[in-house]
Amino acid sequence: MQSPIFNHTVTPSQERFALQGSQMLKVSLGHGDDVVARAGSMVAFEGMVEFDGEYQSPGQQHMQQFAGEVLPLMRCSGQGQVYFANLAQHVHVLDVDHEGLTVDSSYVLAMDAHLHWDVVSVESQYGIPGVGAYNLVISGQGKVAITTSGQPLAMRVTPDRYCSADADAVVAWSSSLRVQMQAQTSSRPIWRRRGNTGEGWELSFMGEGHVVVQPSELLPPQHTSHGEQLPLRQGQGPGLNQGGAWGPR
Repeated sequence: MQSPIFNHTVTPSQERFALQGSQMLKVSLGHGDDVVARAGSMVAFEGMVEFDGEYQSPGQQHMQQFAGEVLPLMRCSGQGQVYFANLAQHVHVLDVDHEGLTVDSSYVLAMDAHLHWDVVSVESQYGIPGVGAYNLVISGQGKVAITTSGQPLAMRVTPDRYCSADADAVVAWSSSLRVQMQAQTSSRPIWRRRGNTGEGWELSFMGEGHVVVQPSELLPPQHTSHGEQLPLRQGQGPGLNQGGAWGPR
């Protein structure tokens, strides 16, 4: 059997988290270095690898139920290599230091098992109950793989150069930044998109760090099973973080 498809082979790498093209991630396991990943994101593996549900503390479970920000995780352990992907989205590997990273849980693909995460929120500057959004703060020192719908834009923020972005397009940011959720409104209800511009909530970032923005305001289908329709859903915007800096590999 011959075909150009056989040119798409495994890319050799000494890195524990290694990209295989732009839409797949290979993670090497061994010596007790487990990885936790989005449940159902494994597409292939080599070696002796075990998969199990990841324990979540009662506090994490309660906050997820309260916020509606669910991060279904599985733990991968053993010896070998595991390949992860999610709906052919682009994959990016970040090095997280002890201060942490804030990211929308919809875009978390995999991370080192020793990292810690919590759900946090940011409220609107208008103080409207329920008008907040929730994100994950990942802390510790290790690697995190995130996904984006298309090739993202990494925007640099400095003390004399702040930026704003649509809350539905922001994927992650440096938690060293000061973040404020706001909406430019007139007399229309604040939770409606602004006039006929199609724009709604936005996040403003100030300080020193980076913001990752994807070229889409729609999240991919989530929590689907065979035979179900795969509708795209509108994003809900990200939330506030406490501490952290990060950088791409």
